[in-house]
Amino acid sequence: MGKEDQIEEFLAQYDEQVFKLAVELRKIVLKNLEGITEQLDIPAKMIAYCYGQKYSDLVCVILPSKKGLKLGFNKGSELPDPNKMLEGKGKVSRYVEIKSADIIKSVELKILIKEALKAYKLRSA
Repeated sequence: MGKEDQIEEFLAQYDEQVFKLAVELRKIVLKNLEGITEQLDIPAKMIAYCYGQKYSDLVCVILPSKKGLKLGFNKGSELPDPNKMLEGKGKVSRYVEIKSADIIKSVELKILIKEALKAYKLRSA
């Protein structure tokens, strides 16, 4: 079974709304993070996007759940967020709750993804 099939199978265990949103979100993430590695982490119930094997190489994660869908950002607490999209109270990570396809297609989300990439490049320079 290929990686694509494994990811589809993983996402298929969630309800149809979460599944559809996750598939769309995945396309946006892959489109905006050129050359990113996509890693399915079944025990952690997430799809990770990184440029290496260390935690510091992680840019973002797709987090499906029975309650909904989130796009989490490593070092999200340090990202500029003029549109107040980021949620969470952790010291490091933040997330955007993906409630609709409109959020996925929004310019604001794409800007956040690009800011996360910029922050990663600065960390790894």
